[in-house]
Amino acid sequence: MRRLWHSLTRREAKPYIHPYTAGIMLGVVLFLAFFLTGNGLGASGGLNRLLVFVEAGLLPDHVNRTAYLAEMAGGNRNPLDSWLVFVTIGVVLGGFVSGWVNGRVKVETMRGPQVPIKLRWVLAFVGGGFMGFGARLARGCTSGQALSGGAVLSVGSWAFMLAVFAGAYALAYFVRNLWN
Repeated sequence: MRRLWHSLTRREAKPYIHPYTAGIMLGVVLFLAFFLTGNGLGASGGLNRLLVFVEAGLLPDHVNRTAYLAEMAGGNRNPLDSWLVFVTIGVVLGGFVSGWVNGRVKVETMRGPQVPIKLRWVLAFVGGGFMGFGARLARGCTSGQALSGGAVLSVGSWAFMLAVFAGAYALAYFVRNLWN
């Protein structure tokens, strides 16, 4: 069994695809998403519905009393009855398969040399929490706002992306030494 696991996970990593080629491929996928389904791409809505599904199983009264949650899972509604859930599951499975095929499946913590592993995990979870909250507050994640909203020339989506880049550049000045 150990030999099988080793052969499945210890493979020579293939080089990454060229960024321009990846960008063109992402544009084609986005176009096909609009053309075939009438919807763009996004991830936070599907993940949100998966979390509401778990919450409805554990605390159904809370879900029914909260208007935001009841809209997705109140009464007899199934929060998994949405195309976003399947997109989210497909992204996770597709990412894993792509990583496995290209020899990149491994457990590691990427960090700067001056950052302890525990601190890196804490910062990752805190940052992920902020991103999740921000995605719900902004009514979409970066893929939904930037890609789908930007593709249909939504002014709010373009303002969102400019704010994301400006905030990232401003913060990078303060944390750049952690990665050197």
